[in-house]
Amino acid sequence: MEHAVPTTSRRALLGALTGAPIAALAVPSPWGDALTLLHDHYDDAPAALVRTKERRSLSRFRYHNAESFFESLDRGFYDRRDEMLYQSGIVVQLALSAHLLDVGFSDEWNARHIRLDVGKGLAYANATGFAHHCPDMVRLAAVLSPYWKWGHAHQFDQPRPDNGAFSIGEVRPILRALLDRVHDVTGHPRPNGWHRRSEGARP
Repeated sequence: MEHAVPTTSRRALLGALTGAPIAALAVPSPWGDALTLLHDHYDDAPAALVRTKERRSLSRFRYHNAESFFESLDRGFYDRRDEMLYQSGIVVQLALSAHLLDVGFSDEWNARHIRLDVGKGLAYANATGFAHHCPDMVRLAAVLSPYWKWGHAHQFDQPRPDNGAFSIGEVRPILRALLDRVHDVTGHPRPNGWHRRSEGARP
């Protein structure tokens, strides 16, 4: 789906969303139209975007968790492709959740409507200023959604899900770019020891 690209600055929009639902804004937000398209497309209940200190704090926690889960992938702890994809799904979900919480989505709305569908999470993130239109990320999100299937792929008495022929060497830079984008748009600091860990990652 094509979504409207916000023309108002992200900082101005987020400032307006602090403490007030999007429906109550005096100036219509370009995000409102994009969200309406997604709500209709997915048949989701409307999300009232309200920024709070609690959501900002949880957003930072989720981003740091995403970096932590990525570290284990980056160090090569997952050699089996299904395990690697399951772990990748966790990284993507945490990273996108960090953005969605930061712009004002509630954790309850995310859990009810996005769940483990990281492709859907990416669509909602890009509709609200994330602007990470990476074709490889879109393709990976389609393979991962819903990512629980990769946690049980070895148990299925049927053909395995399509893995998109992704290798860990291909997935790592895609996830790194996603995490860097979350860091950039949210302004969250890197986790403690991030430089030391990144220097020790596999080449």
